[in-house]
Amino acid sequence: MKLQKLEKIVVDALEDIKGRDIEVIDTSRLTSLFERIVVACGDSNRQVKSLARNVQDKVREAGEQVLSCEGEEFGEWVLVDLGDIVVHVMQPAVRAYYNLEELWGGKGPPRARRFAADAVEAPASVP
Repeated sequence: MKLQKLEKIVVDALEDIKGRDIEVIDTSRLTSLFERIVVACGDSNRQVKSLARNVQDKVREAGEQVLSCEGEEFGEWVLVDLGDIVVHVMQPAVRAYYNLEELWGGKGPPRARRFAADAVEAPASVP
């Protein structure tokens, strides 16, 4: 499957369950391990788990393979590895704390969360 089609499936799956602040980051020039990172927020443990599960279900329905999924037991940060695309679904405080967008050269989290990150302690669980 072409990368653009898989990316669209992932973004659509996140939007289906009201994932917020979805950002797709092109990492092809930074690493040979994967081509894209998709980062999205869910407002609760339950929503984060549902978002990650919907991504997995939609990718499998399209005939693609999900290589692994980590963090579902806690629901603060769930990572879905699709090979060329790695999906990170996080609660807002976790996303602000780890700021993956800045690490991988994306736009960064919205300004309100960036200021909130100073007051956030490290989350209890990380995949």
